[in-house]
Amino acid sequence: MQEHIHRIGDLARLCNVTVRTIRYYESLGLLKSDFRSSGGQRYYSDADVIYLKRIAELKELDFTLAEIRVIIHLGKDDQSGEKRRLELLRQYRIKLSEALKRQAQLEKRIEDLAWHIEQLESTTEFQQCPGLECKRCSFGERCRFRQA
Repeated sequence: MQEHIHRIGDLARLCNVTVRTIRYYESLGLLKSDFRSSGGQRYYSDADVIYLKRIAELKELDFTLAEIRVIIHLGKDDQSGEKRRLELLRQYRIKLSEALKRQAQLEKRIEDLAWHIEQLESTTEFQQCPGLECKRCSFGERCRFRQA
């Protein structure tokens, strides 16, 4: 299979990023053009296309650019790939834990919204909650203003 050479604009289109993003990633050491023309035009390989798509995938999984840089640099010194595999596994577990926490918070918010909708749909009378002045609240224990 023949290797393709891509100019920076072509790489940007192939990977759905901006030229500015590619230059920024280069400045951070996340990506490096294979070579430049005498006029300074950057050229990239098919491997760079895959690499840039991998960076985008990790960003989609909420990896920071600093975390991605650590993973990338591990691969440079790790011919077997074992160090990078273990670091990825560790990072994926952290990201999963963070995502599960966000999911629990979102589920709680959804539950609260559904409860409020149910309360509003089941009443024909609506009164603004007086907050801390409330003597008898129909929201019971769910009232956020109720004093303990």
